[in-house]
Amino acid sequence: MTENKSSSLWQSNLFSILKLIVLVYLFLLSLDMMGASLKLFGKDFSKALIQTTSNPFVGLFIGILGTSLIQSSSTTTSMVVAMVAGGAFSKDMNVAIHLAIPLIMGANIGTSITNTIASLPQINRSNEFRRAFAAATVHDFFNYLSVLVLFPLQVYTNFLGKASSLLADSFAGVGGLKFLSPVKAVTKPVVKFMEKYLENLSGDKHVVGWILLVLAVVFLFSALKFIVDVLKEMVVEKAKAWFDKILFKNGGRAFLVGIILTVLVQSSSITTSLMVPLAGAGLLTLRQIFPYTLGSNIGTTITAILAALVTGNIAAVTVGFSHLLFNISGIIIWWPLGKVPMTMAEKFAEYSTKNKIIPIAYVIVLFFIIPGLVIYLSK
Repeated sequence: MTENKSSSLWQSNLFSILKLIVLVYLFLLSLDMMGASLKLFGKDFSKALIQTTSNPFVGLFIGILGTSLIQSSSTTTSMVVAMVAGGAFSKDMNVAIHLAIPLIMGANIGTSITNTIASLPQINRSNEFRRAFAAATVHDFFNYLSVLVLFPLQVYTNFLGKASSLLADSFAGVGGLKFLSPVKAVTKPVVKFMEKYLENLSGDKHVVGWILLVLAVVFLFSALKFIVDVLKEMVVEKAKAWFDKILFKNGGRAFLVGIILTVLVQSSSITTSLMVPLAGAGLLTLRQIFPYTLGSNIGTTITAILAALVTGNIAAVTVGFSHLLFNISGIIIWWPLGKVPMTMAEKFAEYSTKNKIIPIAYVIVLFFIIPGLVIYLSK
């Protein structure tokens, strides 16, 4: 009798693990599909936007809007690096760097839209949503606060440009490398197949984009809802103990996990979004997620640095390193003062739980309407 019970429990756990693997894959696939659909709509538009930057303040908001449209700071920063190398901003290296760095800062804010969207499927489950939304927006608040302090300092002193140029000089003549993202390796072929199949059916890239976007939203909402349910089935307390004792034992370890995972995956959007359902299920606390988020911000800078090294252009390499130094500077300021962004995220999550329109309005207004208005009014 005991043997049968033990065998049944083992089979149940195995089935739960397999379900979780499938759901996590579906979640990752939905993020890649969303990115692919938005690139069909917005990549050319984002590129055109970036080229129109005329001053650092407008450049900051172009970085936010452009990255929100394509949901990838890696893509934005790589485009900026390529444009600097090609002289799209200015033939004067110092002017090009001066205009490009605010775009990089804006990209840091824009990329946090993905994990915020990833928290929305839990909006009808108040406790889970409060935890998930706080875990998502702590990334936003860290980026806002970093820009608030560092953007004026950069405009008036160019400290990032000067420090980055020193680093760039030491890397002069070093060629670039390219990492293979294991996540992209398993999701990209499926997305490419879907794109090609839908394009053969419709013959219109915009129609393909809309279909991919709708499917991505359905997959995202479904996957996140069931991931939380499966995590609860698998005994939350045992899983929580594993996270507490191993991966997120302390802030330093969580920070390193964030760096390593993001370097491997090459997408802070994915690595920070992965933590959202775990926070919603109560497996991770905001205090554990915050340093992990900081680590992911460091990890994501590797893409632009590699892209810059490939160009061999000293101005492009300087811009690539400015992304890294911007995040390091923000961490130096806000990790010791972590209570500030964490409290802001918690309070905002509480307020958003009481009024469900707030989180949706927040995404639309902060990531699209305000940047759009600033860009439009500057013309």
